[in-house]
Amino acid sequence: MSREPLTSKRYIDGIYIPAGLLVFGTVIVKREWTIYAALLAVALGFLKFFNSQPKKVLKPDVFQDFPLKEKTIISHNVAIYRFELPHPTSLLGLPIGQHISIGAALPQPDGSTKDIVRSYTPISGDHQPGYFDLLIKSYPTGNISRHMASLAVGQTIRVKGPKGAFVYTPNMVRHFGMIAGGTGITPMLQVVRAIIRGRKDGDKTQVDLIFANVTPQDILLKEDLDALAAEDSGFRVHYVLDKPPEGWTGGVGYVTTDMITKWLPKPAPDVKILICGPPPMVSGLKKATESLGFQKARPVSKLEDQVFAF
Repeated sequence: MSREPLTSKRYIDGIYIPAGLLVFGTVIVKREWTIYAALLAVALGFLKFFNSQPKKVLKPDVFQDFPLKEKTIISHNVAIYRFELPHPTSLLGLPIGQHISIGAALPQPDGSTKDIVRSYTPISGDHQPGYFDLLIKSYPTGNISRHMASLAVGQTIRVKGPKGAFVYTPNMVRHFGMIAGGTGITPMLQVVRAIIRGRKDGDKTQVDLIFANVTPQDILLKEDLDALAAEDSGFRVHYVLDKPPEGWTGGVGYVTTDMITKWLPKPAPDVKILICGPPPMVSGLKKATESLGFQKARPVSKLEDQVFAF
């Protein structure tokens, strides 16, 4: 998030003018106290400046409660949940590429209660103060996802973080090849948006994304992805459907080595493949990328890995 200039209207109205009035009023009423008034004005101005700076709220080892502010229905089982941070200037404090843990005490079939924790990647970022957004697909057998679907505005969730081994930095590689399935699009979208925001500061990273789903209706945030691809020539998205409609021109079936060869960058020291999706998909893609000459993916990915699975 870019720092607000010291000449902004907020600082002028909230700090400089009140400080000036304090000093000016002292000069009129009791001139000999001017130096003390100036010192007080500086101290109060610094305190107000400090308190007005964005604060990162995430804590890695402590769950905190955040209230649901808004819920946007995307489909019968998908929604975007917007949670409110403590102050309008608060930042979640999540590095690009990392995720948060959401915990809840949920009733079990045997009547007991169990603490369940699941990981999610927000689709918002620290350039958007005051809130964070989660895109969540609710499953009938899901724990946290079903709990989220039942939330009403004003109710809270428990969150801690950041978590994860991947942290994006500008130009960390020349070219990303991304493969996402379903809600696995969320960390990819976070990274893509960061890259495109960074173009003005010299981020030249190229991105090709394969996004696999079952039907066209399952393609989450397609309008957003298409808009980003239209906006930025360095980002390209390739859709794959398991059950395509008549006339479909994208990929068909599961993501194959042929699709990876056709759409994603070739193995190179300055290339990285990112994968996120259902476990069987991730397992198959690790083998596929290795067969194409990429370094073998580890069971648990590290930042330096050529093939990184979220």
